[in-house]
Amino acid sequence: MIIEAFLRWLETASAGDRAKAANALGRAYLGSGLGADRRQAALTAMSHLLDDPAPQVRLALAQALATSSEAPRAIILALAEDQTEIACTVVAQSPVLRDADLVDLIGRGDGLTRSLVAARPGLPRTACAAVVEVGDLGNVILLLENESAEFPRNSFARIAERFGHDAEVRRLLLARDDLAADVRQRLVAKVGEALAASGLVSTVIARQRLERLTVEATQNATLTIAGAAPPSELAALVEHMRACGMLTPALLINALCTGKADFLAEALAALSGLGDARVRALLATGRMHALRAMFEAAGLHRDIAGVFVAGTVLWRNAGVMDTAAGICEQLISDCRDLADRSPVVADLLAIVEKLQRSELRAASRSYAQAAALAA
Repeated sequence: MIIEAFLRWLETASAGDRAKAANALGRAYLGSGLGADRRQAALTAMSHLLDDPAPQVRLALAQALATSSEAPRAIILALAEDQTEIACTVVAQSPVLRDADLVDLIGRGDGLTRSLVAARPGLPRTACAAVVEVGDLGNVILLLENESAEFPRNSFARIAERFGHDAEVRRLLLARDDLAADVRQRLVAKVGEALAASGLVSTVIARQRLERLTVEATQNATLTIAGAAPPSELAALVEHMRACGMLTPALLINALCTGKADFLAEALAALSGLGDARVRALLATGRMHALRAMFEAAGLHRDIAGVFVAGTVLWRNAGVMDTAAGICEQLISDCRDLADRSPVVADLLAIVEKLQRSELRAASRSYAQAAALAA
Protein backbone atom coordinates (compact mmCIF):
# COMPACT_ATOMS: atom_id res chain seq x y z
CA MET A 1 0.00 0.00 0.00
CA ILE A 2 2.81 2.43 0.85
CA ILE A 3 4.50 2.03 -2.52
CA GLU A 4 1.21 2.43 -4.35
CA ALA A 5 0.45 5.64 -2.46
CA PHE A 6 3.95 6.95 -3.21
CA LEU A 7 3.58 6.25 -6.92
CA ARG A 8 0.22 8.03 -7.01
CA TRP A 9 1.74 11.02 -5.23
CA LEU A 10 4.54 11.21 -7.80
CA GLU A 11 2.01 11.76 -10.57
CA THR A 12 0.92 15.13 -9.18
CA ALA A 13 3.96 16.33 -7.19
CA SER A 14 6.21 19.07 -8.55
CA ALA A 15 9.72 18.23 -9.79
CA GLY A 16 11.24 19.95 -6.76
CA ASP A 17 9.14 17.91 -4.35
CA ARG A 18 9.93 14.71 -6.25
CA ALA A 19 13.65 15.50 -6.01
CA LYS A 20 13.39 15.97 -2.24
CA ALA A 21 11.49 12.70 -1.96
CA ALA A 22 14.05 10.87 -4.11
CA ASN A 23 16.92 12.06 -1.92
CA ALA A 24 15.07 11.16 1.28
CA LEU A 25 14.16 7.76 -0.13
CA GLY A 26 17.77 7.00 -0.98
CA ARG A 27 18.98 8.00 2.45
CA ALA A 28 16.24 6.00 4.13
CA TYR A 29 17.19 2.91 2.13
CA LEU A 30 20.78 3.22 3.36
CA GLY A 31 19.71 3.62 6.96
CA SER A 32 19.29 0.71 9.33
CA GLY A 33 15.74 1.40 10.38
CA LEU A 34 13.90 -0.23 7.46
CA GLY A 35 12.67 -3.80 7.63
CA ALA A 36 13.07 -6.19 4.71
CA ASP A 37 9.62 -5.42 3.26
CA ARG A 38 10.11 -1.67 3.41
CA ARG A 39 13.59 -1.92 1.91
CA GLN A 40 12.14 -3.86 -1.01
CA ALA A 41 9.42 -1.24 -1.37
CA ALA A 42 12.03 1.51 -1.34
CA LEU A 43 14.05 -0.31 -4.00
CA THR A 44 10.94 -0.58 -6.18
CA ALA A 45 10.24 3.13 -5.75
CA MET A 46 13.84 4.08 -6.63
CA SER A 47 13.66 1.92 -9.74
CA HIS A 48 10.56 3.86 -10.76
CA LEU A 49 12.35 7.18 -10.16
CA LEU A 50 15.01 6.19 -12.70
CA ASP A 51 12.40 6.96 -15.37
CA ASP A 52 11.42 10.33 -13.91
CA PRO A 53 11.46 12.93 -16.74
CA ALA A 54 13.07 15.59 -14.51
CA PRO A 55 16.88 15.24 -14.35
CA GLN A 56 16.96 16.92 -10.94
CA VAL A 57 15.01 14.02 -9.48
CA ARG A 58 17.46 11.43 -10.73
CA LEU A 59 20.37 13.65 -9.65
CA ALA A 60 18.95 13.90 -6.13
CA LEU A 61 18.74 10.11 -5.98
CA ALA A 62 22.32 9.80 -7.24
CA GLN A 63 23.57 12.25 -4.62
CA ALA A 64 21.93 10.24 -1.86
CA LEU A 65 23.46 6.92 -2.97
CA ALA A 66 26.78 7.84 -4.58
CA THR A 67 29.21 7.39 -1.68
CA SER A 68 27.68 4.33 0.01
CA SER A 69 28.87 0.77 -0.41
CA GLU A 70 25.34 -0.32 0.60
CA ALA A 71 23.66 1.36 -2.36
CA PRO A 72 21.70 -1.04 -4.60
CA ARG A 73 23.92 -2.08 -7.49
CA ALA A 74 21.15 -2.07 -10.11
CA ILE A 75 20.28 1.55 -9.29
CA ILE A 76 23.93 2.67 -9.34
CA LEU A 77 24.58 1.02 -12.72
CA ALA A 78 21.51 2.70 -14.20
CA LEU A 79 22.52 6.11 -12.84
CA ALA A 80 26.06 5.62 -14.21
CA GLU A 81 24.56 5.45 -17.70
CA ASP A 82 22.33 8.50 -17.24
CA GLN A 83 23.06 11.95 -18.67
CA THR A 84 26.42 13.48 -17.84
CA GLU A 85 25.70 15.43 -14.64
CA ILE A 86 23.93 12.47 -13.05
CA ALA A 87 26.38 9.83 -14.23
CA CYS A 88 29.32 11.90 -13.00
CA THR A 89 27.99 11.81 -9.46
CA VAL A 90 28.20 8.03 -9.18
CA VAL A 91 31.05 7.29 -11.60
CA ALA A 92 33.42 9.51 -9.66
CA GLN A 93 32.60 8.11 -6.22
CA SER A 94 30.48 4.99 -5.95
CA PRO A 95 32.29 2.07 -4.26
CA VAL A 96 29.59 -0.22 -5.64
CA LEU A 97 31.12 -0.08 -9.13
CA ARG A 98 33.37 -3.11 -9.67
CA ASP A 99 36.50 -3.36 -11.76
CA ALA A 100 34.57 -4.80 -14.69
CA ASP A 101 31.98 -2.00 -14.43
CA LEU A 102 34.72 0.63 -14.60
CA VAL A 103 36.35 -1.03 -17.60
CA ASP A 104 32.96 -1.14 -19.33
CA LEU A 105 32.38 2.55 -18.61
CA ILE A 106 35.81 3.39 -20.00
CA GLY A 107 35.11 1.43 -23.16
CA ARG A 108 31.61 2.79 -23.80
CA GLY A 109 31.79 6.21 -22.18
CA ASP A 110 32.90 9.57 -23.48
CA GLY A 111 35.99 11.55 -22.55
CA LEU A 112 34.38 13.03 -19.44
CA THR A 113 33.36 9.60 -18.16
CA ARG A 114 36.89 8.32 -18.67
CA SER A 115 38.30 11.33 -16.85
CA LEU A 116 36.03 10.67 -13.87
CA VAL A 117 37.10 7.05 -13.76
CA ALA A 118 40.78 8.03 -14.11
CA ALA A 119 40.51 10.31 -11.10
CA ARG A 120 38.81 7.76 -8.81
CA PRO A 121 40.75 7.04 -5.60
CA GLY A 122 42.45 3.65 -5.55
CA LEU A 123 41.67 2.96 -9.21
CA PRO A 124 42.42 -0.77 -9.79
CA ARG A 125 44.93 -2.13 -12.28
CA THR A 126 42.44 -3.33 -14.87
CA ALA A 127 40.76 0.07 -15.06
CA CYS A 128 44.13 1.83 -15.22
CA ALA A 129 45.15 -0.34 -18.14
CA ALA A 130 41.87 0.43 -19.92
CA VAL A 131 42.31 4.19 -19.54
CA VAL A 132 45.88 3.92 -20.83
CA GLU A 133 44.74 1.94 -23.85
CA VAL A 134 41.68 3.90 -25.01
CA GLY A 135 41.83 7.22 -23.14
CA ASP A 136 42.87 10.48 -24.73
CA LEU A 137 45.73 12.71 -23.60
CA GLY A 138 43.66 14.49 -20.95
CA ASN A 139 42.41 11.21 -19.50
CA VAL A 140 45.95 9.86 -19.19
CA ILE A 141 47.26 13.04 -17.56
CA LEU A 142 44.48 12.80 -14.95
CA LEU A 143 45.39 9.16 -14.41
CA LEU A 144 49.07 10.00 -13.88
CA GLU A 145 48.06 12.70 -11.40
CA ASN A 146 46.01 10.13 -9.45
CA GLU A 147 48.54 9.17 -6.77
CA SER A 148 46.46 6.22 -5.52
CA ALA A 149 45.92 4.57 -8.91
CA GLU A 150 47.35 1.04 -9.16
CA PHE A 151 49.28 0.95 -12.43
CA PRO A 152 50.24 -2.30 -14.14
CA ARG A 153 53.98 -2.23 -14.82
CA ASN A 154 53.64 -2.29 -18.61
CA SER A 155 51.21 0.65 -18.62
CA PHE A 156 54.02 3.18 -18.32
CA ALA A 157 55.65 1.89 -21.51
CA ARG A 158 52.30 2.11 -23.28
CA ILE A 159 51.79 5.69 -22.08
CA ALA A 160 55.28 6.60 -23.31
CA GLU A 161 54.50 5.01 -26.66
CA ARG A 162 51.16 6.80 -27.08
CA PHE A 163 51.81 10.18 -25.47
CA GLY A 164 55.56 10.48 -24.92
CA HIS A 165 55.57 13.44 -27.30
CA ASP A 166 53.68 15.51 -24.72
CA ALA A 167 55.86 17.46 -22.27
CA GLU A 168 53.41 17.17 -19.36
CA VAL A 169 53.17 13.40 -19.75
CA ARG A 170 56.96 13.15 -19.78
CA ARG A 171 57.19 15.31 -16.66
CA LEU A 172 54.64 13.21 -14.75
CA LEU A 173 56.25 9.93 -15.80
CA LEU A 174 59.82 10.98 -15.05
CA ALA A 175 58.79 12.17 -11.60
CA ARG A 176 57.78 8.63 -10.64
CA ASP A 177 60.15 6.54 -8.52
CA ASP A 178 58.76 3.30 -9.97
CA LEU A 179 59.43 4.12 -13.62
CA ALA A 180 61.50 1.39 -15.29
CA ALA A 181 64.79 2.25 -17.00
CA ASP A 182 63.57 1.23 -20.47
CA VAL A 183 60.60 3.60 -20.17
CA ARG A 184 62.91 6.43 -19.09
CA GLN A 185 65.00 5.75 -22.18
CA ARG A 186 61.89 5.90 -24.40
CA LEU A 187 61.07 9.30 -22.95
CA VAL A 188 64.63 10.52 -23.53
CA ALA A 189 64.27 9.52 -27.17
CA LYS A 190 60.95 11.40 -27.34
CA VAL A 191 62.66 14.52 -26.00
CA GLY A 192 65.27 14.21 -28.72
CA GLU A 193 62.58 13.85 -31.37
CA ALA A 194 60.75 16.90 -30.01
CA LEU A 195 63.91 19.01 -30.13
CA ALA A 196 64.76 17.85 -33.63
CA ALA A 197 61.25 18.75 -34.80
CA SER A 198 61.23 22.16 -33.11
CA GLY A 199 61.02 24.98 -35.61
CA LEU A 200 62.70 27.37 -33.18
CA VAL A 201 65.68 25.07 -32.60
CA SER A 202 66.10 24.29 -36.29
CA THR A 203 66.33 28.01 -37.14
CA VAL A 204 69.22 28.42 -34.69
CA ILE A 205 71.16 25.20 -35.35
CA ALA A 206 71.94 23.70 -38.76
CA ARG A 207 69.97 20.56 -39.48
CA GLN A 208 72.94 18.20 -39.73
CA ARG A 209 74.49 19.53 -36.52
CA LEU A 210 71.13 19.36 -34.74
CA GLU A 211 70.74 15.69 -35.68
CA ARG A 212 74.25 14.92 -34.41
CA LEU A 213 73.69 16.80 -31.15
CA THR A 214 70.37 15.03 -30.63
CA VAL A 215 71.94 11.60 -31.11
CA GLU A 216 74.81 12.41 -28.75
CA ALA A 217 72.51 13.84 -26.08
CA THR A 218 70.23 10.81 -26.31
CA GLN A 219 73.19 8.45 -25.97
CA ASN A 220 74.57 10.31 -22.95
CA ALA A 221 71.19 10.37 -21.24
CA THR A 222 70.68 6.69 -22.02
CA LEU A 223 73.99 5.77 -20.40
CA THR A 224 73.15 7.89 -17.37
CA ILE A 225 69.89 5.95 -17.04
CA ALA A 226 71.71 2.65 -17.54
CA GLY A 227 74.26 3.54 -14.87
CA ALA A 228 71.52 4.26 -12.33
CA ALA A 229 69.24 1.36 -13.24
CA PRO A 230 69.04 -1.64 -10.90
CA PRO A 231 70.40 -4.88 -12.41
CA SER A 232 66.88 -6.31 -12.63
CA GLU A 233 65.92 -3.64 -15.20
CA LEU A 234 68.96 -3.79 -17.46
CA ALA A 235 67.74 -6.72 -19.55
CA ALA A 236 64.50 -4.92 -20.48
CA LEU A 237 66.40 -1.71 -21.24
CA VAL A 238 68.91 -3.48 -23.46
CA GLU A 239 66.23 -5.47 -25.28
CA HIS A 240 64.28 -2.29 -26.01
CA MET A 241 67.40 -0.60 -27.35
CA ARG A 242 68.38 -3.64 -29.40
CA ALA A 243 64.93 -3.75 -31.00
CA CYS A 244 65.23 -0.04 -31.84
CA GLY A 245 68.71 -0.43 -33.34
CA MET A 246 70.29 1.79 -30.67
CA LEU A 247 73.08 -0.56 -29.58
CA THR A 248 75.55 1.05 -31.97
CA PRO A 249 79.38 0.94 -31.75
CA ALA A 250 79.27 4.62 -30.71
CA LEU A 251 77.02 3.85 -27.75
CA LEU A 252 79.01 0.76 -26.77
CA ILE A 253 82.37 2.55 -26.84
CA ASN A 254 80.83 5.30 -24.74
CA ALA A 255 79.66 2.70 -22.23
CA LEU A 256 83.09 1.06 -22.20
CA CYS A 257 85.04 4.29 -21.74
CA THR A 258 82.78 5.56 -18.96
CA GLY A 259 82.85 2.28 -17.05
CA LYS A 260 79.21 1.23 -17.50
CA ALA A 261 80.28 -2.40 -17.13
CA ASP A 262 76.91 -3.91 -16.23
CA PHE A 263 75.16 -2.27 -19.17
CA LEU A 264 77.98 -3.18 -21.55
CA ALA A 265 77.89 -6.83 -20.44
CA GLU A 266 74.12 -7.00 -20.87
CA ALA A 267 74.34 -5.40 -24.31
CA LEU A 268 77.11 -7.73 -25.49
CA ALA A 269 75.17 -10.75 -24.25
CA ALA A 270 72.11 -9.63 -26.21
CA LEU A 271 74.09 -8.90 -29.39
CA SER A 272 76.40 -11.91 -29.34
CA GLY A 273 74.00 -14.56 -28.10
CA LEU A 274 76.48 -15.57 -25.40
CA GLY A 275 75.24 -16.02 -21.86
CA ASP A 276 75.52 -13.13 -19.44
CA ALA A 277 77.86 -15.05 -17.13
CA ARG A 278 80.14 -15.95 -20.06
CA VAL A 279 80.31 -12.34 -21.25
CA ARG A 280 81.13 -11.04 -17.78
CA ALA A 281 83.86 -13.65 -17.36
CA LEU A 282 85.42 -12.70 -20.69
CA LEU A 283 85.34 -8.98 -19.84
CA ALA A 284 86.96 -9.65 -16.50
CA THR A 285 89.61 -12.24 -17.33
CA GLY A 286 89.30 -13.36 -20.95
CA ARG A 287 92.41 -13.54 -23.15
CA MET A 288 92.86 -11.07 -26.01
CA HIS A 289 91.76 -13.44 -28.78
CA ALA A 290 88.70 -14.54 -26.78
CA LEU A 291 87.73 -10.91 -26.17
CA ARG A 292 88.09 -10.10 -29.86
CA ALA A 293 85.95 -13.10 -30.80
CA MET A 294 83.22 -11.93 -28.39
CA PHE A 295 83.16 -8.40 -29.77
CA GLU A 296 83.08 -9.69 -33.33
CA ALA A 297 80.24 -12.07 -32.39
CA ALA A 298 78.36 -8.97 -31.20
CA GLY A 299 78.51 -7.65 -34.77
CA LEU A 300 81.47 -5.27 -34.50
CA HIS A 301 83.88 -4.79 -37.41
CA ARG A 302 87.15 -6.66 -36.87
CA ASP A 303 89.21 -3.46 -36.64
CA ILE A 304 86.70 -1.85 -34.27
CA ALA A 305 86.75 -5.01 -32.14
CA GLY A 306 90.47 -4.36 -31.63
CA VAL A 307 89.67 -0.95 -30.12
CA PHE A 308 87.17 -2.52 -27.74
CA VAL A 309 89.73 -5.13 -26.69
CA ALA A 310 92.25 -2.39 -25.96
CA GLY A 311 89.67 -0.43 -23.96
CA THR A 312 88.72 -3.49 -21.93
CA VAL A 313 92.34 -4.14 -21.04
CA LEU A 314 92.81 -0.51 -20.00
CA TRP A 315 89.90 -0.75 -17.57
CA ARG A 316 91.23 -4.03 -16.15
CA ASN A 317 94.53 -2.33 -15.36
CA ALA A 318 93.01 0.96 -14.22
CA GLY A 319 93.75 2.19 -10.71
CA VAL A 320 91.31 3.85 -8.37
CA MET A 321 92.50 7.30 -9.50
CA ASP A 322 91.99 6.66 -13.19
CA THR A 323 89.17 8.61 -14.81
CA ALA A 324 87.09 8.14 -17.92
CA ALA A 325 88.95 11.04 -19.53
CA GLY A 326 92.25 9.34 -18.79
CA ILE A 327 91.05 6.04 -20.23
CA CYS A 328 89.90 7.82 -23.38
CA GLU A 329 93.25 9.58 -23.78
CA GLN A 330 95.21 6.34 -23.36
CA LEU A 331 92.89 4.46 -25.75
CA ILE A 332 93.37 7.12 -28.43
CA SER A 333 97.13 6.86 -28.00
CA ASP A 334 97.19 3.04 -28.09
CA CYS A 335 95.04 2.81 -31.23
CA ARG A 336 96.47 5.72 -33.22
CA ASP A 337 98.43 3.48 -35.61
CA LEU A 338 95.35 1.34 -36.24
CA ALA A 339 93.31 4.47 -36.96
CA ASP A 340 95.84 5.52 -39.63
CA ARG A 341 95.16 2.26 -41.47
CA SER A 342 91.41 1.90 -40.87
CA PRO A 343 88.80 4.63 -41.53
CA VAL A 344 86.23 2.90 -39.29
CA VAL A 345 88.66 3.00 -36.38
CA ALA A 346 89.42 6.66 -37.09
CA ASP A 347 85.71 7.44 -36.91
CA LEU A 348 85.36 5.54 -33.65
CA LEU A 349 88.36 7.28 -32.08
CA ALA A 350 86.87 10.63 -33.08
CA ILE A 351 83.91 9.70 -30.89
CA VAL A 352 86.28 8.72 -28.07
CA GLU A 353 88.11 12.04 -28.39
CA LYS A 354 84.85 13.96 -28.19
CA LEU A 355 83.91 11.93 -25.12
CA GLN A 356 87.28 12.76 -23.56
CA ARG A 357 86.68 16.49 -24.02
CA SER A 358 83.22 16.16 -22.54
CA GLU A 359 84.55 14.30 -19.50
CA LEU A 360 87.28 16.90 -18.97
CA ARG A 361 84.75 19.74 -19.09
CA ALA A 362 82.45 17.91 -16.66
CA ALA A 363 85.36 17.37 -14.26
CA SER A 364 86.32 21.03 -14.55
CA ARG A 365 82.78 22.18 -13.77
CA SER A 366 82.63 19.87 -10.75
CA TYR A 367 85.94 21.21 -9.47
CA ALA A 368 84.81 24.81 -9.94
CA GLN A 369 81.55 24.17 -8.08
CA ALA A 370 83.38 22.46 -5.23
CA ALA A 371 85.85 25.35 -5.02
CA ALA A 372 83.00 27.87 -4.94
CA LEU A 373 81.27 26.01 -2.15
CA ALA A 374 84.51 25.76 -0.16
CA ALA A 375 85.03 29.49 -0.51
